[in-house]
Amino acid sequence: MKKFSLVLFVLAAMVQLVTAQELVSPNSSLRLQFSLLSDGTPVYQLVYKNKEVVKPGKLGFYLKNDKKSLLNDFTVTDSRTTSFDETWKPVWGEVNNIRNHYNELAVTLTQKETNRQLIIRFRLFDDGLGFRYEFPQQKNLTYFVIKEERTQFAMTADHTAFWIPGDYDTQEYDFTRSRLSEIRGLQLKARTANLSQTSFSPTGVQTSLMIKTDEGLYINLHEAALINYSCMHLNYNEQDKVFESWLTPDANGDKGYMQAPCTSPWRTIIVSDDARDILSSKMTYNLNEPCKIENTSWIKPVKYVGVWWEMITGKSSWAYTNDYPAVQLGITDYKAARPSGNHGANTANVKKYIDFAAANGFDAVLVEGWNVGWEDWFGNSKDYVFDFVTPYPDFDVNGLAAYAKSKGIKIIMHHETSGSTRNYERHMDTAYKFMKEHGYDAVKSGYVGPILPRGENHYDQWIINHYQYAIEKAADYQIMLNAHEAVRPTGIARTWPNLIGNEAARGTEYQAFGGSKANHVTVLPFTRLLGGPMDYTPGIFEMDISKISPNNHSHVNSTICNQLALYVTMYSPLQMAADLPENYNRFPDAFQFIKEVAVDWDTSKYLEAEPGEYITVARKAKGTNKWFIGNVNGEEPRVSVVKLDFLDPGKNYVATIYADAKEAHYKTNPQAYTIRTQIVNSKTKLQQLSAPGGGFAISIVESAGK
Repeated sequence: MKKFSLVLFVLAAMVQLVTAQELVSPNSSLRLQFSLLSDGTPVYQLVYKNKEVVKPGKLGFYLKNDKKSLLNDFTVTDSRTTSFDETWKPVWGEVNNIRNHYNELAVTLTQKETNRQLIIRFRLFDDGLGFRYEFPQQKNLTYFVIKEERTQFAMTADHTAFWIPGDYDTQEYDFTRSRLSEIRGLQLKARTANLSQTSFSPTGVQTSLMIKTDEGLYINLHEAALINYSCMHLNYNEQDKVFESWLTPDANGDKGYMQAPCTSPWRTIIVSDDARDILSSKMTYNLNEPCKIENTSWIKPVKYVGVWWEMITGKSSWAYTNDYPAVQLGITDYKAARPSGNHGANTANVKKYIDFAAANGFDAVLVEGWNVGWEDWFGNSKDYVFDFVTPYPDFDVNGLAAYAKSKGIKIIMHHETSGSTRNYERHMDTAYKFMKEHGYDAVKSGYVGPILPRGENHYDQWIINHYQYAIEKAADYQIMLNAHEAVRPTGIARTWPNLIGNEAARGTEYQAFGGSKANHVTVLPFTRLLGGPMDYTPGIFEMDISKISPNNHSHVNSTICNQLALYVTMYSPLQMAADLPENYNRFPDAFQFIKEVAVDWDTSKYLEAEPGEYITVARKAKGTNKWFIGNVNGEEPRVSVVKLDFLDPGKNYVATIYADAKEAHYKTNPQAYTIRTQIVNSKTKLQQLSAPGGGFAISIVESAGK
């Protein structure tokens, strides 16, 4: 009898070896366990330094019009582990080199009843976990429609989260800080107050989702390599404390049209007991494919100004005429139309910006509202589509191209698609050829409004494929792309580095639409920026918008020094000095930092960080020994202690410190600042006050003296 029991024990252990497998990160801080439940349901669990991060969560798919979904009844028919370690150089970035080091577990599951196969591939890095689903080529599964993906992130307690509501069409929200259990109630309250909000569910939130446990663990949930698939949102189940994936549906309500062999995007969990590690993680990029552009010499970081803020604030207009709608009025020759008198993209005004850019060392000027049709679009002709090549009569395309070239300045093209993606695709080749003929190397595209022709959502599979098509088509013409209102980035810029920026979050423009929370910029680097750089458009010096446009009573909830710091804390190779030239001329000493700060870096050091409260970053400009430091602060005043031990030992440096004055406050005294210089070295510790909604910026250059 004892011998029989021993045999049963050994057999049970053998079964456990097949159905429960463990993977450890390279430094052993993270441990993944994969197993099958008794009914063949795949589950995973994640542990960090012996603390449970994610409890066992279920994996799989609901399929549409299929007798059996890919949820259970699985057996493990193959399992392989590998290790990988490389160092690669980004075309642009926060650092000069990125290490891609992980251990991998690929589990092949076979569904007993259908004989279908599903591979779940796990990659465990020192800073987190990425996993995806793979559908190999097989006889019993070729074409299929996803009804829903079942990927669970099972939380261990009622953590604190920084979240924005689930929405198929926009990410442009302020973040809410709350307990997970409060999300549903706050969502319902917000929807009651704003019935136009299109959230799919009162419990839904968007990724990247930042979470902090009461024990001090920082957890980030997101996705990487979103290709030919719908964007993932997360629904929260309060009772079970489980986030479950919710894919963006298309116009028919379907979540994804698949053809094997194919893969899902990676689902990502970044975790650490130090908030700075979340900010410095490159896991999202590492889960994307290497660069596919052979010659990247034409991709260059850009610092620019533009005819934009005056339009956003209401000082000038995108439209040439007030005749609404021009199409219905029969206006085809705009020379015969009545000029509005405040059209921003006119030749004389653009020349003013070109002159300002050239005089202050900028690279480019963005011009919006240069092409015909804005009055039709603003005049509620929502089916109006642009052609991207026909200028208004007061915009001299050839003359301005020549003038900009003579000043050593590039002009950045603007393509507002009005949400008509098919129209944009039809015109794309013509538009890009037009750009190259006139010396435009970069374009800002926009997707404001409902997606035409059949009302797709901004983040469903169909539109995700359009965004990717635009990136790759732009690369064919050696054009850099900055997409606004597009899907939040997921590290694709590693593969296609001509995607030099995105909006995909609540940017500075909302400061002219009523304002953003003063701590907004202390959250974005923990959330939005993990997938790629943001065209946040910082650098606002005049906080009282009524002084620019009398009918606009918005207030920019920031101090001037907070705005300076954003050039360091909000990483982007595409940085705009967004304010009007005349406002910079009022504060030339503060503007000096914007003129000097770099846009490409060799090294980045995250010195201190807490989501929603403060971030301090030091970066070394590419190819130089110049350092720049930025600090952004939340609602409460705070003193930072900044160690400069990253400087070369034995060398002296001159630090120029742009700081909030003692009486500064984002609401009552935002333009109060001081500037001082001092000699520093690697042993220096700086103590610096940051005001509410404030911060500081520091430039550090090697001293010429001994």
